[in-house]
Amino acid sequence: MWPDQRLCDLFRVEHPIIQAPMMGSCTPELAGAVSNAGGLGSLGCGEKPATTIRAEAAAIRARTNRSFNLNFFIIQQEKTDPRVLEAARKRLQPWYDDLGLGDPPSELPPPGRGFDEERLEVVLSVRPRVVSFHFGHPEASHVEAMKAAGIVLVSSATSVAEARVLEAAGMDAVIAQGWEAGGHRGSHKPTAPGDGVGTMALVPQIVDAVSVPVIAAGGIGDGRGIAAAMALGASGVQMGTAFLSCPEAATEPARRERLRQATDRDTMVTDAFSGRSARAMRSRYAEEMERAREALPPFPQMYALSGPIRNAAGDSEASFFLYGQAAALSKEMAAGDLVARLVKEAREVMGYLSRR
Repeated sequence: MWPDQRLCDLFRVEHPIIQAPMMGSCTPELAGAVSNAGGLGSLGCGEKPATTIRAEAAAIRARTNRSFNLNFFIIQQEKTDPRVLEAARKRLQPWYDDLGLGDPPSELPPPGRGFDEERLEVVLSVRPRVVSFHFGHPEASHVEAMKAAGIVLVSSATSVAEARVLEAAGMDAVIAQGWEAGGHRGSHKPTAPGDGVGTMALVPQIVDAVSVPVIAAGGIGDGRGIAAAMALGASGVQMGTAFLSCPEAATEPARRERLRQATDRDTMVTDAFSGRSARAMRSRYAEEMERAREALPPFPQMYALSGPIRNAAGDSEASFFLYGQAAALSKEMAAGDLVARLVKEAREVMGYLSRR
């Protein structure tokens, strides 16, 4: 038993451990293995086509009959100011020149669709136990439809104010995402890279502010971190970087090697790749862009400008390898074995503290 069973009961899982929905790294194999081990496996859906989401959800179901989570972005339909685009093109031209890429694109693709009617239809037909969101919450009619179908809804907050908004919008649980977390910051509006709150400070304040279960995320790499989150009042944890070294994850060999050498200083927060703040491996491109902050095209349109640079340059020059500050705690083992180890470590720490 866990100190707070609310999340286990809500998700119908044995352990309140969520494998973060890292799009591009999480796979049906990873999600299925985590769910079979008693946690909540997740799949990042992002901008994937509906047919891909259906196929991958079916692949998870072929591996487990337990609960799993599908994750979607809430994307504001922002168009890039022409002046911002032109300034960004001029700023990136030297990179394009050095890499022999010609000129940066003069036109950007349309803004991302986010969670629209088509994705709602997919969710209602697939009916995962949990659907989670990043960058905000869906519109009220979508929330109502999913709740009527018995789907549990979760979203990320990076501040107390955002957590209150999510509870008022009908979310059944809130992910308190601290500044240490790898990947994109789940803030409801774009924030500067340095504008974040650490997990240790954020979790207890959100716990005090909302009545729904709170899930701690960011910098949690082993059972000690899980126990600490529980001590802060969290009902569970979400862990992403810890699962990147599992064989079921779609982590490339070179990046697995990078994780073997990880330190607490490996990463930085940058919006220079996607247009939104995200914690990723340090690179010359990100550091150079951060030294002089200027307005950039919004998420996800900035990818059209940074993508050619990222594809042509090496990781040390322009990597967008997303992982968090606790990467050095990662273990190379099967996902099911990792969940079992995390549970054992957390219970040992909590047992030790209760006896003191």
